[in-house]
Amino acid sequence: MRYLPHTENDISVMLDAVKKETLEDLFTVIPENCKRKDLLALPGALTEWELDSLMKTRAGANASPTEYTVFLGAGSYNHFIPETVSYLIGRSEFATSYTPYQPEVSQGTLQAIYEYQTFAAMLTGMDLSNASLYDGATALAEACLMALRISKKNTIAISTLIHPHYRHVVNTYLEPTDCEVIEIPMLESGCTDFSVISGERELAAVVVQSPNFFGCIENIEELSEICRKGDSLLISSFTEPLAYGLFKTPGEQGADIVCGEGQSLGIPVSFGGPGLGIFTTRSKYVRSMPGRLVGKTKDKNGRRGFVLTLATREQHIRRGRATSNICTNSSLCALAATIYMSSLGKTGFRNLAKINYDKSEYLKKKLTDKGYDIPFAAPAFNEFVVKCPDGFRHTYDELLKKHIVAGLPLAKYYPELTEHYLFCVTETSSKESMDAFLKEIP
Repeated sequence: MRYLPHTENDISVMLDAVKKETLEDLFTVIPENCKRKDLLALPGALTEWELDSLMKTRAGANASPTEYTVFLGAGSYNHFIPETVSYLIGRSEFATSYTPYQPEVSQGTLQAIYEYQTFAAMLTGMDLSNASLYDGATALAEACLMALRISKKNTIAISTLIHPHYRHVVNTYLEPTDCEVIEIPMLESGCTDFSVISGERELAAVVVQSPNFFGCIENIEELSEICRKGDSLLISSFTEPLAYGLFKTPGEQGADIVCGEGQSLGIPVSFGGPGLGIFTTRSKYVRSMPGRLVGKTKDKNGRRGFVLTLATREQHIRRGRATSNICTNSSLCALAATIYMSSLGKTGFRNLAKINYDKSEYLKKKLTDKGYDIPFAAPAFNEFVVKCPDGFRHTYDELLKKHIVAGLPLAKYYPELTEHYLFCVTETSSKESMDAFLKEIP
């Protein structure tokens, strides 16, 4: 039986309010040739078991008959995810979008976020973390706004080697402000040319990504010295946090704000989302940090408890003077990252990073042996740029027909890099698949 909550009188009153005679008049804006004249030919009702079987069959029809060999990264990375992650985030007490404002009924959710904050701070080498933001791009944009609030200056220098999509989001965020954005060019090594900002004293912040969009490791320590002399904040971004299992963290190298994408940490690629915006900073900047923060305290009986703290920064209290309009977080993704890092542990995290590095270096060397040029000499993690011979685009298209995605063409983002491709290798890439790919290319 159809459920119609409105009586005829209710409908008549509503139609009078919008100056319409009948319900059909509400749809006059739709062209007649776009309207369906007959009823949908829907099948009859199914039992739960029958429906479950049907959906499994339909889902199977969407699967590719052949697995693809994919050498794509550029901000989204395919990693093996321990079963502990899938199992625990599926528990009913965690699979909720509820905002934990009432600590007396939210201790489990609050503690999970607190543990995430601890891991995020350790991962980046910083003092503290917020409860997470939406994704890496919005985290970087919020970091720029935070730097403007702290410094009271209105110019930000941002490396051209930050992910192009991230730079686009930053520009969108800053467009309504009077902030000027300066782009820092790159060196032949594949890293950022810090010399162009040396001596600049009017910068609110300098923004760099390491590993950068080309996978190259930036010298954040050198940049930190430049920022100190220029009285500017140093914002370090990332898209692949696994690199910090092998290389120095940005915090160890003097960064003031570290932010980026945590998708690599137990979150599937899932056609581009959802993501996890990791945001960490120094203790002295905590009151300017966007988003929520979970703290540990004690109740009147001395028992440990967790609460949302420093809520005076949030928009429901400070209104226009709030640190940002961020009023929620990627809680379930943050939990997945927490379980992932817990499952690996410090040693496992480092070993996994080493496997990723070794596998990418294997493919890089094999491509070099075949005569392909690796244009950037800087140390890299997971990703590297390959200059392919003229006409490689035809080879690229032929490889796609064979279910091989041979990297990301860079000309769309960097027009000067025609016939340059960004390759990514993680632990999911087997030696056999890499060797098979090498046999397919000239």
